Amino acid sequence: MFLFRPGLVGGHCIGVDPYYLTHKAIEVGYHPEIILAGRRLNDNMGIYVADQVSKLMTKKRIHVVDANILIMGLSFKENCPDMRNTRVVDLIKEFKSFNSNVDVYDPWVDKEEAQHEYDIIPIEAPVKGKYDAIILVVSHNEFKEMGADAIRQLGRENHVLYDIKYILNADEVDGRL
Repeated sequence: MFLFRPGLVGGHCIGVDPYYLTHKAIEVGYHPEIILAGRRLNDNMGIYVADQVSKLMTKKRIHVVDANILIMGLSFKENCPDMRNTRVVDLIKEFKSFNSNVDVYDPWVDKEEAQHEYDIIPIEAPVKGKYDAIILVVSHNEFKEMGADAIRQLGRENHVLYDIKYILNADEVDGRL
């Protein structure tokens, strides 16, 4: 049995190569609607997740404006420092457009590279009791080993925990992709 773990797809082969394929297909007279639809879906996942988290926050009467949001993960896949074409930046941009305060924590990425490539400065470590929403974006082993209790301790008394990669059990989180 194969377990599908959705996420914010980045990297090169899935995140970029389909555009080359669609370009060539159109050149020979074929309109690859399925590939283009998949690209549009992936390109809007950050907006979708931000919307879902914002709705969960609203249900808990947590204001999104000026909220402290923790994004756990910046690389495009688990246990890897590679940030090429990471779609996590879309999620960060969306929360910043809501005037939320966003902290990004990823022990795998090079902080200087993140700042140079995306103007994002990852934090050294999250602060306990600070966050109104915590979003598990990448399933790094470090995050799995923390477990739900340790991750929840990073949140304020009333907070939202959203798990994009199904790191935690459904009954341990407020929402999942």
